Amino acid sequence: MLDAERLKILTESAKYDVSCSSSGSSRQNRKGGIGNASIGGICHSFTPDGRCISLLKILLSNRCVYHCLYCPNRADADVPRASATPDELCELVIAFYKRNYIEGLFLSSAVDGSPDSTMERMLETVIKLRKVYNFNGYIHLKGIPHADRLLVSRAAQYVDRMSYNVEFPSERSLKLLAPQKSKESVLLPMGQLAQEKLEAGGGRKSRFLPAGQTTQLIVGASPESDGRILRLSEAMYRKFSLKRVYYSAYVPVVRHALLPKTCTGLLREHRLYQADWLLRYYGFTAEEIAGEGENLPEEYDPKCAWALKNMHLFPVEVNAAPLEMLLRVPGIGTLGAYKILKARRFGQIGFDDLAKMRVVLKRARHFITCSGKFYGSENPATVRTMLQLAADTRPFEQLSMFSAPEASLSALTGQL
Repeated sequence: MLDAERLKILTESAKYDVSCSSSGSSRQNRKGGIGNASIGGICHSFTPDGRCISLLKILLSNRCVYHCLYCPNRADADVPRASATPDELCELVIAFYKRNYIEGLFLSSAVDGSPDSTMERMLETVIKLRKVYNFNGYIHLKGIPHADRLLVSRAAQYVDRMSYNVEFPSERSLKLLAPQKSKESVLLPMGQLAQEKLEAGGGRKSRFLPAGQTTQLIVGASPESDGRILRLSEAMYRKFSLKRVYYSAYVPVVRHALLPKTCTGLLREHRLYQADWLLRYYGFTAEEIAGEGENLPEEYDPKCAWALKNMHLFPVEVNAAPLEMLLRVPGIGTLGAYKILKARRFGQIGFDDLAKMRVVLKRARHFITCSGKFYGSENPATVRTMLQLAADTRPFEQLSMFSAPEASLSALTGQL
């Protein structure tokens, strides 16, 4: 059985990976098993600082042969080391599940020995959980770069989701800060899994990796701009059909001359998540949101920034504008846009009606007309100032169950 000291080391070492999402699986439960990974099968608990603890987030080992400069588990780091056997991890998962501590597992590992030997032990763990311990619950497996493609393919048949963290937006930064890794060691298995999922039937009902893939990018540890980061995210969404790209603001856990000495700050991370939502649900392209060498503005969200650059396209008439244009109006989110489409089939919409639809009029009024009436400002400088005043000035932090209701709704629905 895994002792408390090793458990502490292996869970503490796993806390820096933010791509441990737990949603979107449709894996069929096996009769007689325990756990449930289907829609609604993952319940979430939150600590007071907002961290989700529904998954057991743990490393198989933190003994690493790699020298990634930013990683607290790198080979030359002076930290306590530990590892667990597949049986110890399986027993721990089942024990925690039966006590209602967890609903699933996020399993990662340092490269202990070689990529293949590490991946073999991770594969043995998930196979035993499924076949020996009859665990139906959610499993997210972190892939090991450079591991054999057959091991990767087999693992995807037993887990719900896999992730390979790209970490840096350019190959130059990857070689500088993670010399044992390469662009190919991460992107090739992602492409392999995307192709095999497509061949297996693709959709949510597929038994092959039913919850798809995610990845993580570290923001601020290397000099690349937000525009460069968003172009990479856009390319990965298109090429690999990723479920999510996660952005992690750099925190100087490790000191090194090639790394920044200060934190990046959560505001930049927050803006990237907003821009990512525009890519996935609002029909924007990375080129529209930010130039190649451009960072997102801090004063207001990326949709407001785009609208200010394109004032010649506004105002739009809410009673006539197509969905694509409504989605580009600051203050009108996806839910609001569909409510407008539905409501205007029965009559003309006024500003009072928009307020009832939870449209943020203090932003939207500068970009719309209702039945020809305009209540905003035509002066771009005034609009810019008003948007800055209307921006959310609260400190940015991880979403918590203790957040204000409007903050929780915005974070869950991505309304901009």
